[in-house]
Amino acid sequence: MPEVNCFMRRTLKIIGNSLRLAILELRNNKLRTILSLLGVSFGIFCIIGVLSMVTSLERNIQDDIKSLGTNSIYLDKWEYNGGENYPWWKYVNRPEPKFHEMELLKQKASAASHVAMNLSNNANLEYEDGVLMGINYYGITEEFGDIQHYDVQFGRDLSLNDFSNASPVVVIGYENAEKLFGNPEKALGKEVKLKGRTAIVTGVIKKQGKSMVGAWEFDRSIIMPYRFFRLMFKEKNSNPVIMIKGKDGVAVDALKDDLKGAMRSIRKLGPMQDDDFALNAISDFSKSVSEFFGSVNLGGWFIGLLSLIVGAFSIANIMFVTVRERTPVIGLKKAIGAKRLTILAEFLLESAFICILGGMIGVLLVFLLTLLATNLFDFPVYISTSLLGLSIGICILIGVLAGIIPASIASRLDAVVAIRSK
Repeated sequence: MPEVNCFMRRTLKIIGNSLRLAILELRNNKLRTILSLLGVSFGIFCIIGVLSMVTSLERNIQDDIKSLGTNSIYLDKWEYNGGENYPWWKYVNRPEPKFHEMELLKQKASAASHVAMNLSNNANLEYEDGVLMGINYYGITEEFGDIQHYDVQFGRDLSLNDFSNASPVVVIGYENAEKLFGNPEKALGKEVKLKGRTAIVTGVIKKQGKSMVGAWEFDRSIIMPYRFFRLMFKEKNSNPVIMIKGKDGVAVDALKDDLKGAMRSIRKLGPMQDDDFALNAISDFSKSVSEFFGSVNLGGWFIGLLSLIVGAFSIANIMFVTVRERTPVIGLKKAIGAKRLTILAEFLLESAFICILGGMIGVLLVFLLTLLATNLFDFPVYISTSLLGLSIGICILIGVLAGIIPASIASRLDAVVAIRSK
């Protein structure tokens, strides 16, 4: 136990001396040290800044994708994967999903818990002298809200009677209600004009904010019963989509297989005929986004590492100069019994401390960047604790690598030669 206490005291003494010498170096050679710190600061700023921005962007997009419905599949004639070689000519002549197919899917798809249809189109929304142009109209069926969730803040949502009777009622987006009525709550019970028809506002959707993927945008939309929507728009011209949510515990692939068999049966496709429909799983979008941002992160690492290499050379340079300036002091320490390992540890700790200080400046710059992006661009940026830990680890590693050669030279100096040097 006494040996352990002695080792601890010695270690703490070495660390204290290293910190004291590093602080003295900062005071005595401010310009030289600051220039060396800038390399590390810029490198950490690049790595942590890029990773924070990319991670935050991915997180926001993934949250928006999850809002489309977990374990959900959109049945459409179009594949949603896109890309440069997208074969649109292969899909354009496919038949559109139809209302009766949705009804049959409810009966045939045993793996599905909810099946709904959505039609969408754009038109004006009018109230007295106010006109909003290009508003998203959504015509939905009863189970839409079980798949694509939205909250009604004021009033009520569409009822089963509204769906079955094609009632001229709508639920209006928060931003639309704010622009037309000032106070969104005042929209309740008001009659608005939609494409030549009159409808009563029964509810106002809770404000959701901007979507990174541009999905739904309920704030600038109105929702109405499917049958009422059909009085204004033709189904084939309104981007019909059948939305399916799988039962709990059913894998997406199993749900796809079940839907594929059901749709081929409904459309009476022969064994040699290709599918004339697309099953677009939300989870596939999430995987694609993760793969894309993985590549972007590699680019961020590459840029940051180049900056850190420059910073490492700056730290190595300052440590070489420091060793040369302290050569007589090193000789005195060795003459009174200081071991090589002690000298080596002191210089390595000093190098790591300078790097950590530079890293802290870099992290502070990233923090200021996150505040700027969050407040000016309405884009929430996060700095995770893992990234902070990563920055400290990188600084220590760069400090050790940059200081290892100067520290080794210092530890190998001959005491007599070092004392006589000037």
